[in-house]
Amino acid sequence: MTLWSFWSCFLLACIQLYPFHLKLGARAEISFPRSTNRFYPLEVTSLMARVIRKSARIKVSVEVSGRNEVLNRLETGRTASSRSKYEQEVNNETLIRNVTAVNYFSNLKIPDRKCDNISTAEVETPKRPFSIREKTKRSVGVYSENLDRGITEESQRSMGTVQGDSNFRSEYRRTGEESRGSNSRQSEPHLDTSTFALSGDSAHNQAMVHWSGQNSSVILILTKLYDFNLGAVTESSLWRSTDYGSTYSKLNDKVGSRTVLSYLYVCPTNKQKILMLSDPEVESAVLISSDEGASFEKYPINFNVLSLLFHPAQENWILAYSHDYKLYSSMNFGKEWQLVHENVMPGRFYWAVMGLDRESDVVHIETRIAKGRAKYVKCRAQRCTEGNRQYLFPGHVDTNSLVVQDEYVFTQVTKSGRASYFVSYMRESFRQMKLPKYCLPKDMHIISTDEKQVFAAVQEWNQNNTYSLYISDSPGVYFILSLENLRTSRGPAGNLLVDFYKVEGIDGMYLANKIVDNHIKTFITYNKGQTWALLPAPTTNVAGNNLHCILPFCSLHLHLEMSENPYTSGPITSKKSVPGIIVATGNTGTELSSTNLGMFITSDAGNSWRQIFDEEYNIWFLDNGGALLAVLHATKPLRQLWISLDEGKKWDRHSFSLAPLYVDGVLMEPESDNHIITFFGHFSHRSEWQLIKIDYKGLFSRRCMDGDYQTWYLHNKGELCVMGEKQIYMKRRPGNRCMLAQDYSRIYSSEPCLCTAYDFECDYGWERQADGMCSPAFWFNPNSATKSCSFSQSFLNSTGYRKVLSNNCKERGRNAYSPKRVACHPKAPQGLHLSTSHGELSATIGSNVTFMIHLDNGESPSTSIQLDFGDGIKITYSNLSRTDDGIKHIYRMTGIYRVIATAENSLGSDSSTLFLHITSPVDRVYLSAPIVVIKEKATNLTAVVWPSHTRTLTFFWWFENSSEPIITLDGSISHMFLREGKNRVTVQVASGSTVLEDSKVITVKEFFRSLLLSFSPALDEHNPDIPEWREDISRVVRRALSQISGVPENQLMVSLYPGLPTTAELFILPDEQMSSEHKKRSEEALDTISDIFVTALNQGMIQFELKANIRIIVYMTQQTLAPLVDSNSIHSGSAMLMLISVVFVGAAAFFIYKFKRKIPWIHVETEDRNEKDPEVISTVGQNDAMSKVKLSEFPSQKELMEKELEGRSRGGFGRNMERIVTREFPNCTNV
Repeated sequence: MTLWSFWSCFLLACIQLYPFHLKLGARAEISFPRSTNRFYPLEVTSLMARVIRKSARIKVSVEVSGRNEVLNRLETGRTASSRSKYEQEVNNETLIRNVTAVNYFSNLKIPDRKCDNISTAEVETPKRPFSIREKTKRSVGVYSENLDRGITEESQRSMGTVQGDSNFRSEYRRTGEESRGSNSRQSEPHLDTSTFALSGDSAHNQAMVHWSGQNSSVILILTKLYDFNLGAVTESSLWRSTDYGSTYSKLNDKVGSRTVLSYLYVCPTNKQKILMLSDPEVESAVLISSDEGASFEKYPINFNVLSLLFHPAQENWILAYSHDYKLYSSMNFGKEWQLVHENVMPGRFYWAVMGLDRESDVVHIETRIAKGRAKYVKCRAQRCTEGNRQYLFPGHVDTNSLVVQDEYVFTQVTKSGRASYFVSYMRESFRQMKLPKYCLPKDMHIISTDEKQVFAAVQEWNQNNTYSLYISDSPGVYFILSLENLRTSRGPAGNLLVDFYKVEGIDGMYLANKIVDNHIKTFITYNKGQTWALLPAPTTNVAGNNLHCILPFCSLHLHLEMSENPYTSGPITSKKSVPGIIVATGNTGTELSSTNLGMFITSDAGNSWRQIFDEEYNIWFLDNGGALLAVLHATKPLRQLWISLDEGKKWDRHSFSLAPLYVDGVLMEPESDNHIITFFGHFSHRSEWQLIKIDYKGLFSRRCMDGDYQTWYLHNKGELCVMGEKQIYMKRRPGNRCMLAQDYSRIYSSEPCLCTAYDFECDYGWERQADGMCSPAFWFNPNSATKSCSFSQSFLNSTGYRKVLSNNCKERGRNAYSPKRVACHPKAPQGLHLSTSHGELSATIGSNVTFMIHLDNGESPSTSIQLDFGDGIKITYSNLSRTDDGIKHIYRMTGIYRVIATAENSLGSDSSTLFLHITSPVDRVYLSAPIVVIKEKATNLTAVVWPSHTRTLTFFWWFENSSEPIITLDGSISHMFLREGKNRVTVQVASGSTVLEDSKVITVKEFFRSLLLSFSPALDEHNPDIPEWREDISRVVRRALSQISGVPENQLMVSLYPGLPTTAELFILPDEQMSSEHKKRSEEALDTISDIFVTALNQGMIQFELKANIRIIVYMTQQTLAPLVDSNSIHSGSAMLMLISVVFVGAAAFFIYKFKRKIPWIHVETEDRNEKDPEVISTVGQNDAMSKVKLSEFPSQKELMEKELEGRSRGGFGRNMERIVTREFPNCTNV
């Protein structure tokens, strides 16, 4: 007997230690870093998390049927060198805590798309128990390694006993609860479980799971070994089950034994289609299956996929985003790819919304054009060339601001540090979103766009750590305040988390956490935010003791954050199939706490609550919401779960594993009748992945019949009219063990109520007062008529109220809250506003400028609008309504234009003026200035700009060592140099954000001499007319002059002028070694040198070799008159010509003397203190033939430079080039 007792105890101990392996079941990824710290917090990027879940909160994830879905990847431990830049941008995606995943307007955050099925999501999570939430970080219990090893070894021994010699898999089946024994009757509630271990993958620390869903029995699991040091996947295994997870087979041979798989995607519209990616470190390829993973085809790709976006209707259409910011499209489920666009912002690309976009293959893209600036581009996926792209928003937008969600397109533009938010409703023109005038938002996050209405969290100018909830009208333009001081926080990646939750199944019902006097309190609304109230606390705790928690001093407070792990329920859950039931984690008291938490449930839509657990649990809905499953939210291993069939009043405990299991998550197929749950986890951090399949069909005895249901009334504290109607819901009688039909009707009856004040919210510009009435804000004029109103007509004028959207109340007779029809009274136009569509006062030449006109008061149909564009063009509209989409105009010339809008009717007129700067990019600038000037004499300097501009440039002049520039709007300036020597002059030309400059070194002397030079015609044929060439020729000519005359080169300066024919000016400078006391002698020396040069030039002695066999002769600039008579036939003609020459020389000398200061390019200066006017000293002998000089033809410096630039614009210069001939020059001038 003793021996029998010993062996019985031994056998019982073995059974208690029997290991059961479990792992996953719906697509997601779990990772378990193998280190001394066994369990790691789940880290999921915001983009990923919002794709994964469809929460009962605000629907911000991707909808599987009918909407877009982005399946993004999270690489835990990704190396910074390869992915840091991308991760930084992706991590900027915003979540709203507890499902409200906010997207942003770069800053404007907007929810992405919605997801109906968790099995289509893809997440990478650590292999760990699901006890760690995003907000409440609980410490991880650490079991001794000896205990882990003992459990593992004992489990392996037990498995070996059951499975015999099988090393491929481990499986154990058990029917009924462990406590019931083998004789439990099948009629009693029971669970059927089976356990499977993924043998051979114990080293793999990540897994991804996909359940095909829709009653399919196929489950796919991808396990990986991710090397955190290398930042890459080094091993992978693909497993497939065809019996709901009872058994799995390994598919490595089918995909290639050497192929390392990194990610798994499933088509949301046809879940039989699977797409997997190989690890790009090994090879870049996609593996495609059309039969739920039974077979695969491999196709190489030439880019690294970072995220995929499946089309909401076409199963073969996919968008892929690459690591180098490129977007690709495939129309055959990944077999072939085509580039759509480059420089695409992460997560800012969207498929067409069916029913709104004309073509189903349209793609909405945000493309980056500069730092902080982007463009909204719309094109077709396979035809997105420049000519086929549409730019629907006028001007640029902020980066990370484009969101296409349901009927809305949102974007943001920041100007002068203030952001403006724009919305397009039903793909119409963009309109600026209107918040209360002095809200002055610093930041905005779009929470929801459900039911054709926008919920937005707005941080006002005087808020720092909180946001306010605003609600819009249907077009998303006019917003009103709903709730102030929403509780917010920042996630690990800096993403915004907002405590706001939409209750599933009940229209207009929301929960929110608000900060009141530094206390966080939970509020509830039944009318879409029109009124809010505290939650009533339970009367007793879980032990049945009275709580004595009385409103408003004490209430129930709930955690509303979103679960990081898609395989945990999160702190709050509700389900559309069971309206009125909400299960949440929270506490009672004066404020929300992170300690002493329990689980609370309501069965009547929040009117009363019960405490069901005094610890945190993860709770799921089973059987279409007819049953509740609870698993302890703990860090320790578990063996038991709890199930309730009566809305949490009674809980039955069931064992799902003989050995304690660290539960990583729970997977179930939503909206399915197969009654299968899969637990996945591990016995220790060294054990294999364990998958426990649980069939809970044994909890029910039959399907529900009509007599198994009861009705209940939706109410708000006894008020039966909620959202304008009385609603009676149907639910299963608590405790009935019958299975709910998936398609049974939840709403038994609905009857509209008569409208009351409770059904209306304050209209835009109105504020609710303490007595509950709406009054106009101080900045709002309620008497202003609408623009569409005209004499003899009427319009609906707001009474300060607007009906809550989706409210179904019935109006009867005259209602004090509905808009009143008012007759239009004639009014003169008042408050005319003129602006550009993007709010800027500048535009580039040739661009399409859109002018927007707004009239505060006046009769729109009878008021004409005239718009004077300021360039000689005017346009007139017969009424204001025709200008709603803006008035477009193109300017062909640069300048500053006065644009005037005038509104006029029979009673008066009003006008508005706008000054618009039309600019053109500046290609180049040239500083035209003499190289030698006279000390203390004004010198003209000119900046020549190409292309020419009119009053749109700013010139900055820097002289010598000045610390501040001289700023002008004109390209010319007169300046006096006060010291001798070399002075650098720099001019900068600013055109918008473009700044160009040119500089010259100017030599300043008290006196000098100059001669004008010309060259052999051959030089013109080799003149490219560029500054560098002119400098080289000047240096060669100066050297030749120095060699002939013996004058040092430092006394000579030669400056070639732009244009053709080639001309130059020779400057003869005084000897620097001669003292100023011998100025007269120095001037005489300059005259002597000048005479020498005149003689040498006239005799053709100054020459230089340009090329082989091409010699250039330098002359003085002289033009010979055509002879009056033929000197060869009439010998007396020479005497006549001499007489005329003498007369002309005298006339020319007098003319130059009187007008010398008005002749450009000739610098005249003499020193004669006894004469008021300087004297002209001719260096040409009286016997020298003089040319005829026409002063009117002397070119100015600016004209020369314009000819130079014009010549350049015509093309290159060469022997056959078109000649550009400048005007004639005078002979010379001495100073």
